[in-house]
Amino acid sequence: MATNLYDLAYELEKGLRQSEEYRTLKQMYEEVNANAEARGIFENFRNVQMRLQEKQMMGQDITEEEVQQAQKTMALVQQHRLISQLMEAEQRMSMVIADMNKIIMKPLEEMYGSING
Repeated sequence: MATNLYDLAYELEKGLRQSEEYRTLKQMYEEVNANAEARGIFENFRNVQMRLQEKQMMGQDITEEEVQQAQKTMALVQQHRLISQLMEAEQRMSMVIADMNKIIMKPLEEMYGSING
């Protein structure tokens, strides 16, 4: 019986949605969005972050002024309890996804590792 990898991927997605890490992240995201002050600070933070990433991807230099603006925005984010909790939840979710990626990639690492070993 052949394994349908797409079916397994959809099962993994379903499991991810049911995980404590995802549910906590979703709850924190909803709480930030329900709070006008937190939502504004978070949206500003994401906009600054995206602008800097776009400049980096295009090979453009980031100015000192942009660095200072990013640092001020980050300081505001870290000081806001709801946003800090959201970012902690994002970090935990990111760690889970990184761990899952290691597991998924294990067969390829073993195969290519044996060539070099």
